[in-house]
Amino acid sequence: MIHQKKEKVLVTGGAGFIGSHIVDLLLQKNYEVIVIDDLSSGKKINLNESVRCHQVDINSPVLKSIFEEEKPDYVCHQAAQISVSYSVRNPLIDAQHNIMGTLNLLKCAYDNNTKGIVFASSGGTVYGEPDIFPINEETILNPSSPYGIAKMSSEYYLKFYCDYYNLNYISLRYGNVYGPRQDPHGEAGVIAIFIRKMINGEIPTINGDGEYIRDYIYVEDVANACLLSIKNMLKLAKIYKRNNMKSSFVAYNIGTGEGISVNQLFSFLREIIDFSMHADYGPPRPGDVRRNILECSMAKRNLGWEAKYNIQKGLQKTVEWFKLASDKDEVL
Repeated sequence: MIHQKKEKVLVTGGAGFIGSHIVDLLLQKNYEVIVIDDLSSGKKINLNESVRCHQVDINSPVLKSIFEEEKPDYVCHQAAQISVSYSVRNPLIDAQHNIMGTLNLLKCAYDNNTKGIVFASSGGTVYGEPDIFPINEETILNPSSPYGIAKMSSEYYLKFYCDYYNLNYISLRYGNVYGPRQDPHGEAGVIAIFIRKMINGEIPTINGDGEYIRDYIYVEDVANACLLSIKNMLKLAKIYKRNNMKSSFVAYNIGTGEGISVNQLFSFLREIIDFSMHADYGPPRPGDVRRNILECSMAKRNLGWEAKYNIQKGLQKTVEWFKLASDKDEVL
């Protein structure tokens, strides 16, 4: 009996919140998985013990030798500086992580005959604030923060490597991702911050008036989008090339198509957690767009993907995880 060799996927940022869920799903689907993570925010506890983890910054020249050693078939590029407000305060550092690190990765992937890259872009920032909602992939890119600018620039570099070096790619423009393992400290996602405070009996602070609207997408749905991108990439690449792909990006919105305000989020969580107090209100955060809702029919049509979790179901699962982690003293 001939055993087919497993395809190998390298996940950058694989010990992080989103990356570790992608790793788990790929292992479940019988891929060989390798992780690159500098562990500045990712945690080894998030990783399956069977996974090799190279503790390396993606800007490091060591990346070259890792690719030469591992020879991955595909790369899921999740490693990034993830805070919009930090990027506003430190645009140079943001660009070093999110643009230069991506360029280093692209060169290594091309030099080692990688079949394709799945890139974590940002549907929440690359479009800026358009006039028409929900936002589809044909909307002009017009980011208003250095973080969004870096994601947009990385998409242009991916397109360049595809057009001139035949390196296949798919950009996934995520909505606001939430779920188990999200960091509840510092400038993390609002859902993780709210849940941690509320289960600890603390009053959360809502930035601005609480009417900032986002498309919140559960992390397991995002992991499934990455899996389907790998499965469909070569087939889609042939179609794109037949239709002169140089005219457009290979990008898909990954969201629910439903806009939820921060005030609504807090209300949902109050009910799930049985939290009696009201939130405080503080100043708005610099760089935040007012409204963002994604139209995702292209991902359904081309990748066979759609969100399986609505906000109530996703929040319920997330709260359950945080309560369990809190009981184990894993979340303080």
